[in-house]
Amino acid sequence: MFRSPAAAAAFAGVITALVVFGTLTAARLAAGEAWPDAWSPAGRVLLALGAGAAVGLATGYAFHRWVHRPMRDVFRAIGRMSGAEDEVQVLRMTEDWTDYIRRQARIWNSMQSNEISNLRENEHFRKEFIGNLAHELKTPLHNIQGFILTLIEGAYEDPEISHKFLTKAAKNVERMTGLIEDLDAISRIESGILGLRIQEFDAIELARDTIESLEPKAKRAEITLSLHPDTPRSLVVLGDSTTIGQVLTNLVVNSITYGRPHGSTTLRIVARDEYAVFEVSDTGIGISEEDLPRIFERFYRVDKSRSRQAGGSGLGLAIVKHLIEAHGQHIHVKSTVGEGTAFTFRLRRPG
Repeated sequence: MFRSPAAAAAFAGVITALVVFGTLTAARLAAGEAWPDAWSPAGRVLLALGAGAAVGLATGYAFHRWVHRPMRDVFRAIGRMSGAEDEVQVLRMTEDWTDYIRRQARIWNSMQSNEISNLRENEHFRKEFIGNLAHELKTPLHNIQGFILTLIEGAYEDPEISHKFLTKAAKNVERMTGLIEDLDAISRIESGILGLRIQEFDAIELARDTIESLEPKAKRAEITLSLHPDTPRSLVVLGDSTTIGQVLTNLVVNSITYGRPHGSTTLRIVARDEYAVFEVSDTGIGISEEDLPRIFERFYRVDKSRSRQAGGSGLGLAIVKHLIEAHGQHIHVKSTVGEGTAFTFRLRRPG
């Protein structure tokens, strides 16, 4: 009947006032001439109003002290536990409590549904991650095991075969080492252990060093590495030069891995307002629209066979995404199947 405590308290006060006034009036009629003159109709009204006000205030205080405050604290506690304290509206004495509880129930139901969906997605990601990690470790381990068993069975007596198998085993060990180092890098970034040294550095010089260090790998894949003609001779930016160097290296290596013979990879860095925009583009196989949303996931590969043959861990782009986000920025990708891919991100310039 009464949707708010304030309305219930007011009703209690009105009823009390009517009861007191009615009782005094009945007593007046019963007493007749013996009724004191001081208890005039105006006096009875004032007494009734006073009693009603006292009962109304007492009722309101009782609601506030033993109902309103505990309920308010409970709603706030639930909001804190659910991580959505800002979503919990303040419960007021004059508010329609049934409507308030109904609204909060809808909000909590929505939050719980989202949380359940997130938990299911995380569980799916965890299972997929463990499966991928097991596969990535199992393949080189089986290869190493096969090479060693072959040598134990007598192949070590042939120097040529022995050298060949040991070289292959060493390459698989190197692949496992790279995988573990990449996993460690992601773990340190996500846990906040990796501290960035934000300082000024020349982005163009870093790009030249990256191209120079990866030139032999590109030549073996028959891919040309170059700086875009629009790139200035020097451009100072703010960031961690070591991690940005790793970002550029991972992007260029990725372009080589998925490149095509006689193709090209171009680094372009230009100034735009207070930012420097980095772009790594290639003329490789491209990425389909279906694969684009997932390329920054751990162990996700557009072309699994090609990436594994090239020794990739499947973590390069995941590391790139984390490192750029650690700088407070985002990385974007555009791609067309059969034409190529372009990754872009930006860093602040000093001043």
